[in-house]
Amino acid sequence: MGRKVTVATCALNQWALDFEGNLQRILKSIEVAKNKGARYRLGPELEICGYGCWDHYYESDTLLHSLQVLAALLESPVTQDIICDVGMPVMHRNVRYNCRVIFLNRRILLIRPKMALANEGNYRELRWFSPWSRSRQVDEYFLPRMIQDVTKQETVPFGDAVLATWDTCIGSEICEELWTPHSPHVAMGLDGVEIFTNASGSHHVLRKAHARVDLVSMATTKNGGIYLLANQKGCDGDRLYYDGCATIVMNGSVFAQGSQFSLDDVEVLTATLDLEDVRSYRAEISSRSLAASRVDPYPRVKVDFALSSRDDLLLPLSEPIEWKYHSPAEEISLGPACWLWDYLRRSQQAGFFLSLSGGVDSAATACLVFSMCCQVCEAVRNGNQQVLADVRNIVGQVTYTPQDPRDLCGRLLTTCYMASENSSQETCERARDLAQQIGSHHIGLSIDPAVRAVVGVFSLVTGKRPLFAVHGGSSRENLALQNVQARIRMVLAYLFAQLSLWSRGIRGGLLVLGSANVDESLLGYLTKYDCSSADINPIGGISKTDLRAFVQLCVERFQLPALCRILSAPATAELEPLADGRVSQTDEEDMGMTYAELSVYGRLRKIAKMGPYSMFCKLVNMWRDKYTPRQVAEKVKRFFSKYSVNRHKMTTLTPAYHAESYSPDDNRFDLRPFLYNTGWPWQFRCIERQVRPGVSLFLNTWRGGLSSCHWRIENLFFFFFFNF
Repeated sequence: MGRKVTVATCALNQWALDFEGNLQRILKSIEVAKNKGARYRLGPELEICGYGCWDHYYESDTLLHSLQVLAALLESPVTQDIICDVGMPVMHRNVRYNCRVIFLNRRILLIRPKMALANEGNYRELRWFSPWSRSRQVDEYFLPRMIQDVTKQETVPFGDAVLATWDTCIGSEICEELWTPHSPHVAMGLDGVEIFTNASGSHHVLRKAHARVDLVSMATTKNGGIYLLANQKGCDGDRLYYDGCATIVMNGSVFAQGSQFSLDDVEVLTATLDLEDVRSYRAEISSRSLAASRVDPYPRVKVDFALSSRDDLLLPLSEPIEWKYHSPAEEISLGPACWLWDYLRRSQQAGFFLSLSGGVDSAATACLVFSMCCQVCEAVRNGNQQVLADVRNIVGQVTYTPQDPRDLCGRLLTTCYMASENSSQETCERARDLAQQIGSHHIGLSIDPAVRAVVGVFSLVTGKRPLFAVHGGSSRENLALQNVQARIRMVLAYLFAQLSLWSRGIRGGLLVLGSANVDESLLGYLTKYDCSSADINPIGGISKTDLRAFVQLCVERFQLPALCRILSAPATAELEPLADGRVSQTDEEDMGMTYAELSVYGRLRKIAKMGPYSMFCKLVNMWRDKYTPRQVAEKVKRFFSKYSVNRHKMTTLTPAYHAESYSPDDNRFDLRPFLYNTGWPWQFRCIERQVRPGVSLFLNTWRGGLSSCHWRIENLFFFFFFNF
C-alpha cells in the first residue's frame, strides 16, 4: 500500500570537539535506526562537532574537522539506504551558518541553515552564526573538494526548502524555530509537509520538560502531521546538561518518548505511523484547508526514495502513549547525577572530595554522588558496556564490576568533616551517620591548629589579636575570624583531594565538589574562596527549597534515615563560638531574610527582570496579607544592598550545574556589573516616596475594606497623589 512510514530520532551524548567519539556515536545511532526498520534518521543540533564549542566555532579547524566527519559518514556503508539528517556548522559565501546536512546514499540532498537563532539565557548563537533570512529561497552551495570526491556532486541546494520523496514531504526546523511566534512548521504544514523534524540542543532546567512537550504536541494538534524531535544529552563540556527527551508525535498524540536522564550515550527512538492518519486529520479542518490554498509554496527537492514500502499491510503501527514527567525532586536526583558522571569520566579523575558539614547543602551534594552510583550500577546491570568500561578506568581495576552503590560510593567519594572549636557535636554526628549510610570514605579532622597558626602570623606581624563579637570584638574582627576558618577548609579540601588517595596507595586525584545553593550565591552569603570554591558544584543552580524536597525524596528512595536529622536541624555555618555547647548562629538570621523570600527575590530580579522599585511594587501586592508597605520596602532594600555588595563574588563562582532560570552565574547567563553603587540612592528614593507615613496609613485603611480590586485603586491613588 505504501502509506506506513518508520522514522527514527535520537538523543546522543556528544562532546564538544570530540570528533572521533561524536562520529562513532552518530554511526551507532544510524545503525540502530536501520535495524529497527527506519528509513529516516534525525540527530541532534550540531552533533558532528558538539553543540557547546562556543568560540571554537570561529576556528577554521572546527569547520574543517566537521567536513571530514561528514565525508566519513557519507562513505560509511552504515549510512546507505536511509536518509540521514546530521547537524554541523557550514560556511557559505564567507558566512557561518548552523546547518542540517541531509544526505542519502553518498549524495547530499539539502543543506538547511537555521533561520531563528537562540540568543537568550545561556545561548549566544548570534555570536558565532548568522540566521538564514531568505524564507523559501535556496542558493547553490559549492561543495568542498573533499566532499565532491565522495558525492560526485559539484553543487547542492542550500537554504529554506523541503524534501519531496515518492510518498511524502519532509521539512526541517532547528531547535529555536519551534519556540518562535511564527514557527516554520506552520507554513510548511500548510504547503503539504507531512513530517516535521526538529534537531535541538536544549539544556535542562527544572520544570522545563512540560513546555517542550507542549510545543511539540501543539505543533501537530493545530496543523496535523508527524513531528520528530532529537536532542543532545549529557554534559558536553560546561555547566549545561542536555536532557534528551527525544520524541515522536503525530496529530497531537505522543507515540515515542525518550529518557530525560540516562547514562546511555546513544538512544534511538522509532515509530511506525500511517501517513493516511495525517491526511484524514487535516482534511477535517476546513480553516486549515482554506489557509493552505493561499500559502506560498516551498522549493521542493525531489528525492528518488520512499520512506514506506509497497507491501506494508501487515506492518504493525505504533500506539499513542502518555508522556511521563519527573517531579522537580526527581529531576534533581537524576540530572546533576548524570552531569557528575560525565564530568568524572571525561576529566579522567578518580573520584570526588566533599566537605561534609552535616547541613542540608553538603548532604544534598553527597546524595547526588550516591544517586550517580545507583545509576551507574543500574546501567551496568542493564548491560551498558561503555559505563562498565568507564567505571573500571576510573577505579583502576580492569576486573571490577559495580553491583552495590554503597561499595561504588566508597571508591568514588571521599567525605570530610572539618571540625573547629565552633562546631557542634550534632553536626559531626549527622555528617558521620550520612557518610556511613551512603558508604563514602569518611575523614574527620580539626582545623583549629591551622586557624591558630594563621591568626598567630597576623598577630605576630601587627601586634593585634582579633576577637569574636561575643568576646568583645568588632564586626570586622568577627567576620575576619569566620572567613579564615572557611578559607582554611578550602585549602585543606584541595590538599586532601590531591593526596588522600595517594596516602591510601590508590592512583589518581579527586575533584573537589562545592555545595553552595543558588539562593546563597545570589545574595553572596558565602566566603570568597572558601569551600564554595571548588572544581564543580552540582547544586549551585538549585534553590534551598528544591534541595530540601530532593533530600526528603532521598530519605525514602535510598533509605537514608540520617537525612531526617539533617532536615530538622536549623541551617548554620558554625563559624561563631557556641553558646553553652549549642549553635548560636543561623543562616536566615545572618542573611536577614528567609530562603523562601530569597527565592522570590531571585525570580523577580532575573526572570521578571525587576529592579528595586519594580520589585517593591510587585511585592506590596504579593505580600499584602503578611507585610506592610514599609516592611516590604525594608526587605527589598536589604536584599538589593546585600546583593550588590557581594556581586563581585559571582566572578569567581565555582562552575555549577545550571538548573534554575534565576541563577546568578556571572560566566554568561547573568551578565551584570560587579561594582555597584550599593546605596541605590535614586531607586530607594522612589520606593520611599511610596511608603510615606500618610500613604501607608491610607493604604492600610483602604486595604481593610477592599479585596480583589484594591491594588488597581491604589495605583490610581499613587498616580494622582504624586502627580497633581
